[in-house]
Amino acid sequence: MTAERTLDVAHLVDRTPTISGPEIVAHLVPPRQFQSASLESYRPDPDYPSQAAAVEAVRSFAAGGRAARGGWLGRRRAEPARPGIYLDGGFGVGKTHLLAALWHLMPERKYFGTFIEYTALVGALGYREAVALLRGSSLVAIDEFELDDPGDTMVMTRLLGELVTSGTRIAATSNTPPNALGEGRFAAQDFLREIHGLADRFTTVRIDGLDYRRREITGHAVTVPDEELEDAVARAGGPATIDDFDAVLRHLGTVHPSRYVGLVEGLRTVALRGVHELAGQTEALRLVAFVDRLYDAQVRVIASGLPLDEVFGEDMLAGGYRKKYLRAMSRLIALTSGEGL
Repeated sequence: MTAERTLDVAHLVDRTPTISGPEIVAHLVPPRQFQSASLESYRPDPDYPSQAAAVEAVRSFAAGGRAARGGWLGRRRAEPARPGIYLDGGFGVGKTHLLAALWHLMPERKYFGTFIEYTALVGALGYREAVALLRGSSLVAIDEFELDDPGDTMVMTRLLGELVTSGTRIAATSNTPPNALGEGRFAAQDFLREIHGLADRFTTVRIDGLDYRRREITGHAVTVPDEELEDAVARAGGPATIDDFDAVLRHLGTVHPSRYVGLVEGLRTVALRGVHELAGQTEALRLVAFVDRLYDAQVRVIASGLPLDEVFGEDMLAGGYRKKYLRAMSRLIALTSGEGL
């Protein structure tokens, strides 16, 4: 009897999730690995003092304290507390951990979600109903605020403007696609330019450092021989899915990224057979969004073929979405190694 039959393994390509407005709202909480995130459990890298400073910045924001213009390491001067905080830094420096820790510190009602989830909420409910739902909440936390879709970005900035007026506080982390911005300090400037009149209402906190996952995990994403894939899935345990890599890539194109959470819901293991380098940017970006959902749900990934951190070609890594691909590579190394799952 094969491992697939023993486990009654399903297939991702057979999943066609739908998601309604109320279901999106139910998911607007920190992902599983951050359900107990706190400022105390954040581990600042001593080589980068801005990380410890960011903890104090978030603590002050949660308490409604005064922020310091010019950075938390520089000269401070008191100013009125701002309704928004923007965590700006590269991937793997703990921005999501700090965002979740802030969410836990705030009183009910509060929301935590990715940029894609909020834009999907607006699409499902309509703009006015989304405003009515979120208005008056203590916090709207937006992980990985996108700058690569001008239309969605402007819808979100308009939404944030209305929420701030109602007394809701906003926290966001950065996602800077243009390679020219170099994963650097200009991310904050780009974000603040996009939100126009809200710019002077946000405290920008720069977080420097290296990818924390690479502090503990080195090398490439783990692979197994194709003939051993099913046995590896059996050892990892279910619920699980096994699919050809190409079939999954095609299926991702039929599902809106806001529904990817439904693709991985309830799964413990996802197996991909025959991984290879990606041919186009569109499928690469879909895979990035899918990896983010796998990581949020802490789903183990088992794969045969090319190591998953090598699927993004040199032209992609040299292009405008470099930062997204590097984040996905880091997460795939962690998911295939099983570290922390």
